[in-house]
Amino acid sequence: MALMKRFLNPNKPSSAAASQSSEDLSVELLKQLIPVRNLSDEELESFALENKAEVLPEKSILFNAGDPVDAVVFLLRGTVSLIDAQGKCHEIEADTLKAKFPLASGIKHVTTGKAKTRVSILRVSPKIMTIDKVRTEHAQLNIPERLAESRLLQVFSESYLDDELEIPTLPRVAIKLRTAMQKDIGIAEAVEIIQLDPVISAKLLQVANCPLYLTTTPAKTCFDVVNRIGLHATRNLVISLSIKHTFTQKSPLIAGFLDKIWKRSVYISCISYVLAAITKQIDPEEALLAGLICDIGAVPFLNFAANLPASYYTEQDIAQALPYVAGPVGYTILRNWDFPDEFLEIPRHSTDWMYSEGEHLTLNDIVLLSRMHSKIGTPAMANLPAITSVPAASKLENVSLSPENSLHILYEAKSKIMKPCKFSPCKCLVRPCRTLTQSP
Repeated sequence: MALMKRFLNPNKPSSAAASQSSEDLSVELLKQLIPVRNLSDEELESFALENKAEVLPEKSILFNAGDPVDAVVFLLRGTVSLIDAQGKCHEIEADTLKAKFPLASGIKHVTTGKAKTRVSILRVSPKIMTIDKVRTEHAQLNIPERLAESRLLQVFSESYLDDELEIPTLPRVAIKLRTAMQKDIGIAEAVEIIQLDPVISAKLLQVANCPLYLTTTPAKTCFDVVNRIGLHATRNLVISLSIKHTFTQKSPLIAGFLDKIWKRSVYISCISYVLAAITKQIDPEEALLAGLICDIGAVPFLNFAANLPASYYTEQDIAQALPYVAGPVGYTILRNWDFPDEFLEIPRHSTDWMYSEGEHLTLNDIVLLSRMHSKIGTPAMANLPAITSVPAASKLENVSLSPENSLHILYEAKSKIMKPCKFSPCKCLVRPCRTLTQSP
């Protein structure tokens, strides 16, 4: 009961139109709303008995752009227009997948919500957005009941929970370089570390001699490379090259999954870089690396499957299992690699569209928004909330995610992949050198 009061009792927003009438709620209706449905049946039943939905007439203003979000609003019936600061409008209709998510969340409204028709809405406390954080534990596998009989997931879960899962390791040079740079080392010290790995040294040399660098003098030594690329870009590139090496497998089926996931990670990392550069709130170099590790948890799971007899799983079994194991395993990998805290939650929450951590934009916010952008123009977009309604969007200070801006971000990100590589730390994500996109 205490949880129900904490999460569902809303503050009364002063900017909202007065309710003209009300409607009863049902547990069945509440179970359709994300993340309200994560509460227990007892909590939902109690709330449905004590509260009602608001019914508002056509043209009512539900909330105004720029106002603080003092209640999370769900659309239960009718159609609502969401209008951004540039006057661009898109509509949300009840009984669609987008209406399962809040119309707005985060710290402030980025659109004005206006009832296009007579509507029924539900207001709940913004604390509802923290329910997953309260009720889950780090690195815990949460397998849905429908997959409980999966032989693949059963044996994987046993290995994972017994700490017998083989976790990929970063090369020594990547770990040493990252640790040393925390002590503010210079180029000479970085070169001494990089030269310990001839393969990575050769890859860095290839990147530094990319045709788009405005120099007629080719880089011939590691010192030339680091001096040209920069210390921070070199560090992230070394880590990126190391991560790419983990996405290899001889099994054709598993290799196909890994290749698809790697290319998606590269695309998300490119969007993350562009979005961070536009907002100027997050270091673009860090954002690119964050995008690259968002699906790293898939690697140990797929490698584990590759070592099982073929009779243990089908391609469909793997596809169904990946969304439930990649996040927790990704957290475990990054923790073992001693990544900074701001990276650890990215594998777990970059697909949790309503997740929010604090009032300031985070790396996870950037990756989450980038993942959503990567789905624009695909059938999957129909299953997602409006980008402007997710908490991460409300933290952006220098960009409004209008349809035009989203298309611009996608164009910029794709251009980084298709053009030769004058592109930040992974100045190798793209042709012609294709250092990351080629197999090791």
